[in-house]
Amino acid sequence: MTTTDFHHKGDVDLYSPPSSRPAQTNIAKFLTAGAISTTLLVLSGLTLTGTVMALIVTTPFLVLLSPVLVPAAIVMFLAAAGFVFSGGCGMAAIAALAWLYKYVRI
Repeated sequence: MTTTDFHHKGDVDLYSPPSSRPAQTNIAKFLTAGAISTTLLVLSGLTLTGTVMALIVTTPFLVLLSPVLVPAAIVMFLAAAGFVFSGGCGMAAIAALAWLYKYVRI
């Protein structure tokens, strides 16, 4: 069975590939996407370079201050985790109460 068996000869051929000449809008989209992606790639490279340079500069300070910074970072992490967990439990409680209210009201 060939593709011509599925439609009449006068119908539009749905199985033929699109025209080889792209429309001007497709070219504009391609050029715009290329320009944007190139700009973002350059910004990504600059950000990576700046981050590495900042890490090189601050590494000696971090090594000297690590006896103070490591416990402080642990305390800050635990405090932030506590706040996030508390907020999550509060949101879950509000969602459960809202569901219960809708369930009882119906």
